[in-house]
Amino acid sequence: MSRTETGGRIDRSRPVAFTFNGKAYRGFAGDTLASALLANGVHLIARSFKYHRPRGVMTAGSEEPSALIQLEKGAYTEPNLRATQVELYEGLSASSQNAWPSVERDVGAVNALLSKIFVAGFYYKTFMHPRSFWMKLYEPMIRRAAGMGKAPTAPDPDIYDKMHLHCDVLVIGGGPAGLMAALAAGRAGARVVLADEQNELGGALLASGGTIDGKPALDWLETAKAGLAAMPEVRVLTRTTATGYYDHNYVVMAERRTDHLPRGRMPGVSRQRLWKVRARQVVLATGAHERPLVFADNDRPGIMLASAAAAYAARYGVRPGKRAVVFTNNDSAYAAAFALADAGIAVAAVVDLRGDVPEAAANALGARGIALRTNAAIVATGGGKRVANVTIMDLTTDGTAVTGDAAVVECDLVAMSGGWNPAVHLFSQSGGKPVFDADRLAFVPGEPVQAQLSAGACNGVFDLAGCLEQGRDAGIAAASAAGFEADASPALPEAERTPFGWIRPLWVVPGREKLGHGRAKHFVDFQNDVTAADVRLAVREGYRSVEHLKRYTTMGMGTDQGKTSNVNALAYLAETLGAPIPSVGTTTFRPPYTPVSYGVLAGRDVGELADPVRITPMHPWHTAYGAVFEDVGQWHRPRYYPQGGEDMDAAVRRECRAVRARAGVLDASTLGKIDIQGPDAATFLDRVYVNGFAKLAVGRCRYGLMCHEDGMVYDDGVTSRLGDQHFLMTTTTGNAAKVLDVLEDYRQTEWPELRVFLTSVTEHWAVAQIAGPEARAIVAKLAPDADLDPERFPFMAWREAGIADIPGRIFRISFTGESSYELNVPAQHGLAMWQALIAAGEEHGLTPFGTETMHVLRAEKGFIIVGQETDATVTPHDLGLGRMVSKVKADFVGKRSFTRADTSRENRKQLVGLLPADPKAVPVEGAQLTADGRTEAPVPMIGHVTSAYWSETLGRSIALALLEAGGERHGETVFAHAGSGAPVACVVQAPVFYDPAGERLHA
Repeated sequence: MSRTETGGRIDRSRPVAFTFNGKAYRGFAGDTLASALLANGVHLIARSFKYHRPRGVMTAGSEEPSALIQLEKGAYTEPNLRATQVELYEGLSASSQNAWPSVERDVGAVNALLSKIFVAGFYYKTFMHPRSFWMKLYEPMIRRAAGMGKAPTAPDPDIYDKMHLHCDVLVIGGGPAGLMAALAAGRAGARVVLADEQNELGGALLASGGTIDGKPALDWLETAKAGLAAMPEVRVLTRTTATGYYDHNYVVMAERRTDHLPRGRMPGVSRQRLWKVRARQVVLATGAHERPLVFADNDRPGIMLASAAAAYAARYGVRPGKRAVVFTNNDSAYAAAFALADAGIAVAAVVDLRGDVPEAAANALGARGIALRTNAAIVATGGGKRVANVTIMDLTTDGTAVTGDAAVVECDLVAMSGGWNPAVHLFSQSGGKPVFDADRLAFVPGEPVQAQLSAGACNGVFDLAGCLEQGRDAGIAAASAAGFEADASPALPEAERTPFGWIRPLWVVPGREKLGHGRAKHFVDFQNDVTAADVRLAVREGYRSVEHLKRYTTMGMGTDQGKTSNVNALAYLAETLGAPIPSVGTTTFRPPYTPVSYGVLAGRDVGELADPVRITPMHPWHTAYGAVFEDVGQWHRPRYYPQGGEDMDAAVRRECRAVRARAGVLDASTLGKIDIQGPDAATFLDRVYVNGFAKLAVGRCRYGLMCHEDGMVYDDGVTSRLGDQHFLMTTTTGNAAKVLDVLEDYRQTEWPELRVFLTSVTEHWAVAQIAGPEARAIVAKLAPDADLDPERFPFMAWREAGIADIPGRIFRISFTGESSYELNVPAQHGLAMWQALIAAGEEHGLTPFGTETMHVLRAEKGFIIVGQETDATVTPHDLGLGRMVSKVKADFVGKRSFTRADTSRENRKQLVGLLPADPKAVPVEGAQLTADGRTEAPVPMIGHVTSAYWSETLGRSIALALLEAGGERHGETVFAHAGSGAPVACVVQAPVFYDPAGERLHA
């Protein structure tokens, strides 16, 4: 094994067995999968996405672009996990992905031979002609090639949780800056949450030496952790990644609770938890990611970031190689060179792109016998499935080319450092704009737009002393801003102040061959195989925006979200364009910061809880009576009640006859009900409905239409005035929540001056609708004290009444065209009221009917159903309801749109009725209408069927339709086409088929 004899934070007394690609290995508790594989001499871990080139471990954290693996098998399997973040546990099983038949012998590697073809924009240029190939060849081929790992096909066996949390100060990042911020804010008495994505606090301290207060930095770390643990108002969340930063300091974090344990060993314990945190102040201490250098064939296994190589040696006790070459353009890699040498790795040379290097560092190298090449570059790497050597040459004065003799150095490890990128992702998500720091050649946080501060490496401060100081100051400032008295405690620890030095901006290191020529590739994005030549090609083809570059080349679109590639790519784009880097800008950092599972986003809202079934209080009776149910929104509603072996058609015909001849009862509890109160309630309703409500009398009801700003109908319903400042609005069943959302949006953002309050009371009331000629007689039995005389209780009125000795309300509203009453009682009495109603109606032939019968009855009357007769392109005028649109109100939602030319043109589709020439032929809903019966294409479509039924009342088929200029086509014949059958000839008429004068509903 490639282990150091001592050192690291692993527990050498606890060996851990695992398998990779079917072969057994051993690591230790505290290892990651990446460190354990390196310790076992496994460097070839994956294949790249496009060219299937060999790839190994490049980093030691969440920024890893290359070492992506498939973890576990069966229902527990997960693709595209970063080996650098997978904590080792007993029995872990992992495998390579994007390779077949094996990672060592991958037939996909043939793509590398065709790399001259697979350049940026390959898909856009190739899969265009002939068009006939797209569905049968191109699309299936692209879908097979898409992705890298394999998603599980079995149900997820794990459970997930969601938690909501409020705090005074949220500190994201548990490195030195974050620790100091949490200590300072905690000692001020603030409620503090400290979150870090690693399994323990410490950040860079876990992998670096140095001293704090004259002692090893790790000793200070233990003291700091103990101090936080002693504070009752401080909560520490490790293994927790802040994935998204939203408005008003709302941060979403994913905690991996049991991912470090064998799968299935803790039943009943959630695997991951989603924290939704609202903080008064946020301190970002998210650190920085080291940048790779872009040089020829810089992607071979064994080539990794200098800080990562040092971390594996210091934190995990792993020698990632036996002989190393360090390649850098800044000072930080020298410390990594010393760490590698201290771990027993032979450092053959440090190659520095700069000509002027720190004298102290150069002397320290000399004292260790490490060669130093300045103003030099690695121009080539050798090896197959692992780097075997590098070729070094001198740079010309301007750094645009190489010169002199080439020196080949044998090595199995290249530790590269191209500078540091502050992790500004969360800052950017918060709405802040990063600014370019020309000294550090990196983007750093600019002015925050929320109650937030940045500290430490994520703020461009890379020395330990500076991180501790900025962290403490940020913690004090955050606690003070949250209202706590924060003094200068804790005392600032003493640590070495290290000047940043300087960095040479060679965004693409020159090689022996001209860029884009020869076989060498300079990789910018390691996951998606985007090269510097691809960037240049994109510029030649006219792409100037970094966002366009991203999409054209796929740069930064992998699971790492460009953490190691973005700055190199945009800087090289700027250089190619001859523009300053700030003018090019950055791509948009979108959440999540690192990928999260769908499971943790769903939480417990899966299976039956994913879309809960809602039932009415009368549901037990419906079930016992044999109802067949349908889902309407989330509601389980009776569709029809079969008797004696009836099918749906027979049951619906019987129910229709009962309603028209005697009486029927429908459970209407699912209708949306919104209680509207306040001095400005009437004004509010006038603005949201197209018709007027301000003059509606108390005790009366009115049908209303709501439109969006574009003038298109999106809901309808009856609103009743319960008092001078009190209304009850009903909405369609499936649209209730959406309507309330829209109304609240208007109330809070458009008309905040209105004094009005909205409350959903849908579940508060149980509703039974009794319809038919004998409905009044039945209601009179249940409400003997109610005056039901039509003169004193007319259509579209309501009153309070005792219903079966239950206080309730009676509304005289009809959706069937018959004399109807809607009985409302509190939901807890709904079943009792229903049973009393059934008993009272027995001698009157009272028949329960379902939604299918309701649809037939309302269609006979020409009543619309929003979402069936409307499709977001229909105005009130199209529905023949233009008379409802107020001509006297100053304004209402959608009014202006009615004056648009398109909205008022004469040939718009309008609601009509259709009588099929064959009275037994029922058109198919959705059937397209034409002016003649031709079936040969092309045939102009002039409308479509919205509803079609057999009308038992009329003894024939009927339909409703939207037809071009339908109001002028009454008497014409049109043809309904559906599928391969013969078109159905239909005569156009008015949409009301039954009782057009409305005599029955007023009776």
